[in-house]
Amino acid sequence: MSLTLDHIVIAVHDLDTTIADYTALGFNVQRGGDHPGRSTHNALVVFADGSYFELIAWKQPAPQERWWQLLQRHGEGIIDFALLPRSVADTVAQAGQRGLVLDGPLEGGRLRPDGERLHWQTARPPSTDLPFLCGDVTPRALRVPEGGARVHPNGALGVASLAVAVHNLDATLARYRALFGNGAHVAIGQPVPLPGQGLRLAVIAFGSSALVLSTAREATEDQVEGPYALVLRTADATQPLGALDRVRSHGARIEFERAGTPAPAVKRD
Repeated sequence: MSLTLDHIVIAVHDLDTTIADYTALGFNVQRGGDHPGRSTHNALVVFADGSYFELIAWKQPAPQERWWQLLQRHGEGIIDFALLPRSVADTVAQAGQRGLVLDGPLEGGRLRPDGERLHWQTARPPSTDLPFLCGDVTPRALRVPEGGARVHPNGALGVASLAVAVHNLDATLARYRALFGNGAHVAIGQPVPLPGQGLRLAVIAFGSSALVLSTAREATEDQVEGPYALVLRTADATQPLGALDRVRSHGARIEFERAGTPAPAVKRD
């Protein structure tokens, strides 16, 4: 099964302010439009590797939505991420055969500022340590702009790695194995302890990106599982490395590394 990183969701309070701040950080930000039937609107930061940030905000309160609840409870920042399948229905069926039940396919869409209507399908996982699926019905180029939209003054090329907090690393890895199957395009590393910190981590390498799964310091039920930080590759030798200002990134923990930096080593199971 072929799955690649589709996008990372960053929840914010005010979309216009966020667009201005991400532009000031050197990103090329594209307005995405509105989601019919919801109070959300978004903007996109699209990278050369095909992945993108979805900057999402609400025009009205939406207490029934999990993303809105996370924004109110924990503030702005990274709240979710999606993988791109060749077929949502096929991926759901294959994962189900391996014991992972996904909710979907579910219909979704967006109305772009130019009036173009986009349609896609999603599937939702049973736990927040997993990504959701997002597959296009209309051409993906309509949802994810190409060409100059993917060129950024800060030289950002794409997502090198995404950190995901989990409660039970062994259980989480079992769910990822059920999601990915035995495809040659993915390597799921064995859990290893992180010396001196009482943590364990594992790396899943797929496509040009990697997921770094780590146990939360206090694996309690109120500890949020899910993505919390990421590293971007940059081709700009003048772009400062390390973390961006989290005020301007609206809570998102984003760091830069030079393109060509070796990916984390992964020892297969």
